[in-house]
Amino acid sequence: MAVTKDQMLAALNAQRASFTAELPIPASVRKDRLKRAIAMMVDHGEAFCKALSEDFGHRSTEQSMMTDIVASIHTLKYSIKQLDKWMKPEKRKPTFPLGLLGAKAVIEYQPKGVVGIISPWNFPVQLTMGPMAGAFAAGNRVMVKSSEYTPTVAALFEEIGPKYFAAEEAVFYSGGPDVGQAFAALPFDHLIFTGATGIGKHILHAAADNLTPVTLELGGKSPTIIGRSANIESATQRIALGKMLNAGQICLAPDYLMVPREKEAEVVEGMTKAVSVMYPTLLENPDYTSVINSRHRDRLTGYLDDARAKGAEVIEVNPANEDFGSSNRNKMPLYLVRNPTDDMKVMQEEIFGPVLPIKTYERIEETIDYVNAHDRPLGLYYFGEDGGEKRQVLDRTISGGVTVNDVIFHISNEELPFGGVGPSGMGAYHGFDGFKTFSHAKSVYHQPKINVAKLAGLLPPYGKTTKGAIARDFKA
Repeated sequence: MAVTKDQMLAALNAQRASFTAELPIPASVRKDRLKRAIAMMVDHGEAFCKALSEDFGHRSTEQSMMTDIVASIHTLKYSIKQLDKWMKPEKRKPTFPLGLLGAKAVIEYQPKGVVGIISPWNFPVQLTMGPMAGAFAAGNRVMVKSSEYTPTVAALFEEIGPKYFAAEEAVFYSGGPDVGQAFAALPFDHLIFTGATGIGKHILHAAADNLTPVTLELGGKSPTIIGRSANIESATQRIALGKMLNAGQICLAPDYLMVPREKEAEVVEGMTKAVSVMYPTLLENPDYTSVINSRHRDRLTGYLDDARAKGAEVIEVNPANEDFGSSNRNKMPLYLVRNPTDDMKVMQEEIFGPVLPIKTYERIEETIDYVNAHDRPLGLYYFGEDGGEKRQVLDRTISGGVTVNDVIFHISNEELPFGGVGPSGMGAYHGFDGFKTFSHAKSVYHQPKINVAKLAGLLPPYGKTTKGAIARDFKA
C-alpha cells in the first residue's frame, strides 16, 4: 500500500523534532552519517547494480558501479575529508570604522533541518546519494522519494535504508505521481528535485505554498560546438562516449552538434567509427545499456519518424547490422540526424536517448546566436584549440556549466557547483557549494563595548554629531 501524505508528514515532524533537540550538530555526528551512507553503498553495491539492470531491462554492471555506486562513495568520502574546513565560521570585515573599534562579523553555516530529495530514474542511486552527502554534511536529516520508473531500486532503498539510519535521520519512499506530488507539498526546510523541466514547474508550485527553498536540477538541450580548430577524431570519440553512456539518458548528454559545414561528413564518419570501436555489437553487448522502457523507446522512435517526415536524413549507427525490430527489448542504436530544422521534435524536445542531430554552420557567431535564441542549457561543450574562439563562446553564451574539449566531465569535479540556469535549473550543489546550499548562512555581528550608536549620531537627541555623519556620506 502506498504511503500517505499524513504518514510522510508525521515522519517529517519526527525528524524536525529530533533535529531541533540535537542542535548544534557536531562534525562527528555528521561524519558518522556520511560513513554509514558509504557502508550502505559498499555493502549493497552489487545488489543496486542488479536492481538497476532489472529496472532498465539491461544496464551495464560496470557502468552502474562507476556512475552510481563508486561515484556516490567518492562524493561521500570527499565530504568527510572537507567537512571540518567547510564548517568553520567565515570571517567578514566589519564596515569602517567598526572594525577599528573592535566589532567582529562572521557567517556561521547552520543546518536547515529536514531536506527532501526527489531523485530521477536515470541515475537513481547517485542522484539520491549525492544530494544526501551535501545534506548530511550540512547537518540535516533527509527524506527521499525515489522514481516510480526504477521500482526495484526504490524498493531496495526502502528495505536497506533502516539498517543504516534511524527514521529520524533518513527515510526512503517509493510510489507513483500521487506520492511524488504529496511529497513535494510537504513543508521541508529545503527541497531538491532532479528531473524533467516540465515536472520541475509542478514541484516549484507545490513547494510555493510552504515557501520551501527549492533546488531544481533539470535538463534541456545541451549544445556541442565543434570549432574548425578541433581534432575531429578526438572530439567524435569523446562525444560518442558521452552520448552512448547510459544510452544517452543523461541530463548533460550532448543533445545536438554544431559543426562547420565542410567538416560534417568527417564528423559523421568519426562518430560512426567511435561507436563501432566501443560497441562492435549492441543487442547482446553487456556494456551497452537499454532505454528505460517501451514508452521512452516509442517517444524516441516518434522523434525519428517526425524528422524523416520533415526532410531530415537519419543515419543508423549499427556496427553489426543487428535487427533491432525483431527484438522485444528496448535497446536502440545511435541515430545521427542530418539537416535538422527547428520544426522537428528532435530540435524542440530534450532527447534523453541515443539520437543526435547535427547542425552545420559557416561562422562561429551563428552557433552563439542559435544557443542564445533558445532556452539556456544545463551544459555546453566546445571543442577546439582557437583560444579567441573559445573565449567568444564562453563569454557570449550562458549555460549551467561548460566542459571544453570533452562533454559532461564538469559534473565530476566536486568543487565545481553543478546546476542549471533558467529552464535548465535553479540553484546548485556539489562540494562546498552543496554544503552551502543545504545550510543557512547566518550572519553574526559582535558589537564592541564602546557606544557605537552615540559615535555614529544615531542616539537621540540628534545634534551636531548626527549632522556630521549625514554630511560625511550625503554626497556623490
